[in-house]
Amino acid sequence: MTGPDRPTALVVDDEPQMAVIVEFALQTQDFQVLTAHDGATALQLLKQHQVDLVILDVMMPGMDGLTLCQRIRARSEVPIMLLTALAQHDDVIAGLEHGADDYVTKPFHPREVALRAQALVRRRRDRGAVIRVGELVIDPGAQTVTLSQRPLDLPFTEFKLLVHLANRRGVPQSWQELLRTVWGTTDLLGGRDVVKSAIYRLRSRLAAIPGGTNYLRTLRGVGYLMPDLPADQP
Repeated sequence: MTGPDRPTALVVDDEPQMAVIVEFALQTQDFQVLTAHDGATALQLLKQHQVDLVILDVMMPGMDGLTLCQRIRARSEVPIMLLTALAQHDDVIAGLEHGADDYVTKPFHPREVALRAQALVRRRRDRGAVIRVGELVIDPGAQTVTLSQRPLDLPFTEFKLLVHLANRRGVPQSWQELLRTVWGTTDLLGGRDVVKSAIYRLRSRLAAIPGGTNYLRTLRGVGYLMPDLPADQP
């Protein structure tokens, strides 16, 4: 992408050297980059600029990355990627619960960060377009789904759930994030069971079509995942 279509990323890291590494990696993929070394500056930049992606470090003094992530998500749907030196499942889950869309564990290859950043921005910009994952084809505008060219009739909530997982394919989604995004709440009595039941019903409908068991996985202790399967060309 060039010219006015170049995406803008905000990199937030209290270590200037790390911020420079990420900034350079993003610039090689034609991103415009803003940088901040603390949460307050990051929030101010978000008020002043149109940003397509936020990449932020979890371990920062003052306002940590998870708190900043939560504050950003409360006001914006901008994609958020976390950089964390912590590889424990609890930290991954916490990031997803606070609204992050993806995470990369340090040490990382700068190109991996740049390519993941591209994917997040592309999925956000294509959100209203037809989504293709393997032989699964979802048209959000027409609210239709086909799998292996066979129509799949879904209730609206299950359709929203499928669209959410497809838009974030390859990235685990916690039940809290699904509850927030699909049901529009973080405070629903029995919320975990509500999500679990909807996942079960959706998985059953997919499994009724040959090959449908490939599209929805449960990751114990983390959440749910739609694999990023290569799309069949129309």
